[in-house]
Amino acid sequence: MRTISERFYVVGISYKKADAATRGLFSISPDNQRDLIKEAVRRGMEGVVVVSTCNRTEIIGFAEHPFKLIELLSAFWHRGTVKEFAEVAYVYKSSEAVEHLFRLTAGLESQILGDYEIVGQLKQAFQLSKSLGGINTHLDKLFSFLMQASKRVKNETRLSSGTTSVSYAAVQYLLQRYGQLTDKTVLLFGLGEIGKNTYKHLLEYARPGRVIIANRSQDKLAPLLAGAPAGVEACRPEEITEKLSKSDIVIVATGAARPTLTERHIPAGHKLTILDLSVPGNVAPGVKQMPAVTVVNIDELSQITDATLVQREQEVPKAEKVIEEVKSEFYDWLGNRKFAPAINTLKEALEDIKARELASYAKRNGTPCNADLDKVTTSLVHKIVRQFARHMKPDNPHASQTVELIYRVFDKENSK
Repeated sequence: MRTISERFYVVGISYKKADAATRGLFSISPDNQRDLIKEAVRRGMEGVVVVSTCNRTEIIGFAEHPFKLIELLSAFWHRGTVKEFAEVAYVYKSSEAVEHLFRLTAGLESQILGDYEIVGQLKQAFQLSKSLGGINTHLDKLFSFLMQASKRVKNETRLSSGTTSVSYAAVQYLLQRYGQLTDKTVLLFGLGEIGKNTYKHLLEYARPGRVIIANRSQDKLAPLLAGAPAGVEACRPEEITEKLSKSDIVIVATGAARPTLTERHIPAGHKLTILDLSVPGNVAPGVKQMPAVTVVNIDELSQITDATLVQREQEVPKAEKVIEEVKSEFYDWLGNRKFAPAINTLKEALEDIKARELASYAKRNGTPCNADLDKVTTSLVHKIVRQFARHMKPDNPHASQTVELIYRVFDKENSK
């Protein structure tokens, strides 16, 4: 059976066994994700990627034992314990880890089937690790095949048909609760990926009478405000209390390590609906006790479904077929990797033979070889190498004999 290294693991927790509050204990901030990768590189680990989203925290990488990855992860998560983590965690090894990652990037493991927000989050996590030297050749190639499969599933199936995601579910919840929002003021706090998607869905489906956007980074506000319709405005985080007193709905998508919305922000007796899309939760526990306030977290929102999901479920077999095809291509690449040293030995030996023959030709004729002769001999070397490479496929029962032949005939010491 074709497989990746027995030292390859995916360790993590997700919405399947851990609720939002529990997931919050093990979330890792962007700064901590960076520090984690730096520490992994310092320890000499071959390849590590860490992703922490509202639905999951996972570490992907090579290690002698999965506990090595858990130990690394535990130094940077929010405030959970290893024992608590073990109670809800999953560990995938080797080919199971590969299968999990393909399903994850295809949208099959999302809390809302077909939700592709995880793909962008994984891309960011991968690029961060790569920029810090935390990606090895196998992980680099695997992610390339994962993105290829994800793109094909999105283009060749209707798994992501319609619009169903956590941000979309938030807007649908509001429409179900209020009927329409044209007379409501919505305060959106945070412009990460979920915040931006929520803003887009608000304008497209709900059209509130007024939208107030609060974000610490003013750079993210400028592009949104440039093309914003009437009724959209921005405010600074320190103005939250004032703006909140004039709002009917607050959507919190700040993704901070600690609550960004507390009791002191909310006027006593002010009627308010708060949707907390952050993990860990960014609405202080005391807010839920305020009599006029309704707080809904991300797990509750994810229960909202529509007819779109029925159609998506019918597309799962098609998505799984695509995964099998691309996964097979990855394993073909992996299988060919073991023949690379033999191919390199052959190429180096042929290049040595070519160089000696051209030198001998130049000596006999008293003139250096012309460019055409060098070009022709180089082409011959490449064609011979490619011919051997085509023969050395993982499914060829004679491939190992060919490898043995190359080493016996073309070993540098014996080819002189």
